[in-house]
Amino acid sequence: MKGQKKTLEDIFMAGVKAVDPERAIQKYVRRQGNQLFVGDCSYGLDSYRKIFLFGAGKGTAPMAKAMEDILGEWLTNGLIIVKYGHGIPLEKTQILEAGHPIPDKAGLEATEELLKQTQECTEDDLILCVFTGGGSALLPAPTFPLTLDEKQETTHLLLECGATINEINAIRKHLSRSKGGRLAKEAYPATIVSLLLSDVIGDRLDVIASGPTVPDESTYSDCIKIIDRYKLSDRLPKSVTDHFIKGAAGSLPETPKPGDPVFSKVQNLIVGNNRESLLAAKERAISLGYNTIILSSQIEGEAREVAHVFAAIGKEISQANLPISSPACVIAGGETTVSIQGRGKGGRSQELALACAIAIDGWEGISLLSAGTDGTDGPTDAAGAFVNGATCKRARRMNSDPRDFLLTNDSYTLFASLGNLLKTGPTRTNVMDIICMLVQA
Repeated sequence: MKGQKKTLEDIFMAGVKAVDPERAIQKYVRRQGNQLFVGDCSYGLDSYRKIFLFGAGKGTAPMAKAMEDILGEWLTNGLIIVKYGHGIPLEKTQILEAGHPIPDKAGLEATEELLKQTQECTEDDLILCVFTGGGSALLPAPTFPLTLDEKQETTHLLLECGATINEINAIRKHLSRSKGGRLAKEAYPATIVSLLLSDVIGDRLDVIASGPTVPDESTYSDCIKIIDRYKLSDRLPKSVTDHFIKGAAGSLPETPKPGDPVFSKVQNLIVGNNRESLLAAKERAISLGYNTIILSSQIEGEAREVAHVFAAIGKEISQANLPISSPACVIAGGETTVSIQGRGKGGRSQELALACAIAIDGWEGISLLSAGTDGTDGPTDAAGAFVNGATCKRARRMNSDPRDFLLTNDSYTLFASLGNLLKTGPTRTNVMDIICMLVQA
């Protein structure tokens, strides 16, 4: 397993390095004198009174550094919110750290300060924003009269029930004063340029960090449907369900929609995504001598079900050299979900790996790594986990039944005992997960 671990980690890290946020900014943003070029747009910096840098997300610190380097003396000041331990030294941009994935008081206070500074901007100002995955949890500003405690409880239930990130963020937007285009509304009529590192399926602008500067197409009625779909109406705080009912009845203002004038001076641009990381991982796998295929950058669904698909593909390659011949590397990306039934410790990548280990039990030559590009899988200090056809056998020798750990969603505990966890520390990027499987004859 040692050689397989090294190879899988090598391929995975090639994908992570390809979406380094600082390099992503440098790819899309440049300055010539007083002219700032962002994608296909340009901005005359000397036409603005002040220039600010705001943002939130796990990978925003290196993005802010890149923007500081590009803007130089043109930047007035800035404020970004990152997950604990994800900050780096910056010159003009204040970094505030907060909780993720459950929002906390530090995040609330940081968001209130960001909103305050945003509201003070004028039509003569330019606001440059950087957003990455994690921005939703790091921007908790509950709409009045909801409280942080109620938002924390709601977030916890949504993460447990297996809801998709699109569904979770639709609800977050309608409980927030900063998400779903509302940050753009607070800053209007200032000019806004938002640079986003995508951590969502399909790279939907309105879902990344819950779209603080993007028109929102979801509605209060959609939120009620999501609550009903996951049978949460009796479990959520009554104030939250009442809020959605009032909103659906038209008693509360909706999030800003497409065509709203508040977006007339807003540019939103994706500077990196999961597909870029997969292409880099593929290039590395080929250089190591593997016949390599990318399945998709849009893998979603229950982690343990996705694991069965990977196991089936691995077995097919092992037996029939289909859809590619061994030595093979099969790569995919996306974001699975876990419907939590037990009280164990783990994350979606570790759960996928554990389910795959059970499915490939006894199959020599098949190994897999499933890990988050941000270096964090669920509420753990691991990015993900490695498994192969001997993982379950090793567990049984330690009097551990892998199926019991899967049943209780306790993948972390098992993998920690086996030495199968991947721990990278904060990568300061975030483009969902990478799944990499090797099949050798």
